[in-house]
Amino acid sequence: MKYTGAKILVESLQKLGVECIFGYPGGSILDIYEELYKVKGKIKHYLMSSEQGATFAGDGYARASGKVGVVLATSGPGATNLVTGIANSFLDSVPLVVITGNVPTNKLGQDSFQEVDIYGITMPVVKYSYLCKRVEDLERIIIDSFEIAKSGRPGPVLIDIPKDILTAKCEYNGNLTAKIHTKEVKIPTDYEKVAEMINQSKKPFIYCGGGVVNNNCGEKVEKLAELIDAPIACTMMGKTAVPYDCKYNIGMTGMHGNVGANNLKNEADLVIALGVRFNDRTLRSKQCGQKIIQVDIDLVELDKNVKCDYLIKSDIATFLDNIKPYLNSKSNLEWWDEINLQRQNDYVYNNDGFTPSNIIKSLASNLRADDIIATDVGQHQLWTAQCYPFVKPKTFLTSCGLGAMGYGLGACIGGVIATGKRGVLVTGDGSFAMNNNELALAVEKKLPILIIIMNNGALGMVKQWQTEFYKKHYYGVNIGGRVDFELLAKSYGVSKSYSVDSLQDFQKILKDIKDFNYPVLINCNISSDEQVLPFVHPDKM
Repeated sequence: MKYTGAKILVESLQKLGVECIFGYPGGSILDIYEELYKVKGKIKHYLMSSEQGATFAGDGYARASGKVGVVLATSGPGATNLVTGIANSFLDSVPLVVITGNVPTNKLGQDSFQEVDIYGITMPVVKYSYLCKRVEDLERIIIDSFEIAKSGRPGPVLIDIPKDILTAKCEYNGNLTAKIHTKEVKIPTDYEKVAEMINQSKKPFIYCGGGVVNNNCGEKVEKLAELIDAPIACTMMGKTAVPYDCKYNIGMTGMHGNVGANNLKNEADLVIALGVRFNDRTLRSKQCGQKIIQVDIDLVELDKNVKCDYLIKSDIATFLDNIKPYLNSKSNLEWWDEINLQRQNDYVYNNDGFTPSNIIKSLASNLRADDIIATDVGQHQLWTAQCYPFVKPKTFLTSCGLGAMGYGLGACIGGVIATGKRGVLVTGDGSFAMNNNELALAVEKKLPILIIIMNNGALGMVKQWQTEFYKKHYYGVNIGGRVDFELLAKSYGVSKSYSVDSLQDFQKILKDIKDFNYPVLINCNISSDEQVLPFVHPDKM
């Protein structure tokens, strides 16, 4: 039977099990919306307030569920508004399929109305791109895109479809399977040699990144730690790899990580790096006499930033399964004496008053272990990473690699829709001002989302850097008084919104709304002098 390109797209999405799309309509994709109208109830469409918000929602949906997020936008400005969100998913290895419309094929390259080369614009920040110029190719492109997005190291895939391809007809197979043409580069692993390095180590250190979370193998990492008696530390991407109260978990490393974890990472004689890329905010140099085993699914990341002693191209779960039979159970008592001593150096925030750490701790005591916690980017993001006691994997949604302000609300919406759980957004006054328009959907759909604004009247992290490196020359950072967030929330239809100045009032509100099942906003007025500590100079990482 012959179908139009738009119908082929929607039929293929149904076949792939797509449950929802985050999008924003426009002229070049109205044929797709016509087909979505015909299958109402089979694929839910969430109308976001901007295309950027749609990509953030698709990203949050993918992170929380492990499925591929799907985003739909029109040509021109609709497509260009997607770029930040696509880049965000690319840098954090999130599986996303982004579908854009474009002008008809005979109008491409003529500077037509709302024409832009989104294929070319996004090339550096996608895992793969398609510009479909034949309707006969569309089904294959869609099927393959989902496989590319989720296989290996996950990432975003772009499908750009000219308008005439959506209206053209061809035979629809409906039975295609993915057929990815890639050259799989295999690096043989000498597991006996790797195990020998681990068995001989006196100070082993397990270092977890986003690859552990993506691969759902936190329990396997815990078993490795127990077997070889090693501490576990994580990057911010790896934050929920193991529960905060796991006895082997010594916390987060990096520029704002635990002092003890950072020191121990440097003092270890062997670092077992699982799904980490050693970026400039974590570890950029190997210590004298130290050995590093790096395990990553992506060949490009192996040996890229830090020269390692043994490279293993593998998903983390497969590596852990294969190495286990070669390992000896051991006890590292002297190493743990040193670990416990170093952990006494960890920075402890002031426990008095209406401080960010107390806000996070009070929040955590009133939430459920499976609530989705999303953040924007800035000081509040790091306070959350440092202080929130994460127990369940994939419950922390945050922009790590790109550091995109405005990410949090869209991601929280996506995470709530993906899991059916409640969502909590911890944000700052600067970040929330960027994409608070997505409150419209949260209210419309009555989503259980609690929004906590750390309102310090400034772009806090920028101010902290100006304090540290620019002689307190504060310029372009003071934003106090710009927005009445309580009134803003009410204008969107948020029935309960508050502004608080004390910990006692904050805790009372949390108890009153403990079983929230609708959007709630609490604006927390905190000091503009609060800083994220510890703070390691970037040149000393």
